[in-house]
Amino acid sequence: MFPFRITSRIWGKLAACELPTSLRSFVYGTYIKMFNVNLNEAEYTDLKYYKSLSEFFTRPLKEGARYISPSHCVSPCDGVVLNCGPADTDKIEQVKGVTYSLEEFLGENKWNKRKDDNYYSSLLTNKDNVLHQCIIYLAPGDYHRFHSPCDWTATFRRHFSGKLLSVNPWLARLIPGLFTINERAVYVGEWKHGFFSMTAVGATNVGSIEIYNDPELRTNTKGKRNRINEVDLRVDLKKGELFGQFNMGSTIILLFEAPKDFKFDMASGDKVLVGQALSAAAKEQAR
Repeated sequence: MFPFRITSRIWGKLAACELPTSLRSFVYGTYIKMFNVNLNEAEYTDLKYYKSLSEFFTRPLKEGARYISPSHCVSPCDGVVLNCGPADTDKIEQVKGVTYSLEEFLGENKWNKRKDDNYYSSLLTNKDNVLHQCIIYLAPGDYHRFHSPCDWTATFRRHFSGKLLSVNPWLARLIPGLFTINERAVYVGEWKHGFFSMTAVGATNVGSIEIYNDPELRTNTKGKRNRINEVDLRVDLKKGELFGQFNMGSTIILLFEAPKDFKFDMASGDKVLVGQALSAAAKEQAR
């Protein structure tokens, strides 16, 4: 097996090295051309401002660069939708025709006192609701920070050390359960309709996942790959609030409870931006 985790750690150290000022325009300019980066929306457009590749990758946006919809739930990041829709069984789609296990992805339900023989049902606070999912892939040229998609309270975090395979869409079509294999930080809590989870999935060269309200999280560290670390939290998050950042492109997965008539206003392959309303119904409710 190719040592993805080791190469990701090496890449992370290289990306954090300070570049000579004389090289910054060339290095970042080359990256901009390769990955079609829109520098005009960045808070700092002078390439010499960014001391390292990591600083450039995680660049903040200028104020007003993203409109946060008044809808109840919005896109947490810029990226391409891999899949979205109802997740109404224990096996749900990562891309069309390729599935992953809900229980393997989230892990044992330790965050609530509801008991049910069925894992799926144990997540729901209202049995008339169903789970919905939205998987968004952040490409290397995208804005690398991600935000809270709604007003919610995170009460539990589970970190799976996992592997660091690429999460490029073409690989997601080839490897069933890719998101249950890779390193990931799962945040679980509740929003207005009940259960809510937001997961940051690591990938090759993206071993570093930083969560602003969780300084104890350490990703891509040495040790066995089957380690699981759990922490009880009590973090109230507001829609649009900064949540965390990736060192390069990766994936955000939302799994949440909502009424059966919740409909996404997007489809697989669509480009989305931070703050964009997730559903047509949400748009109507916000009016």
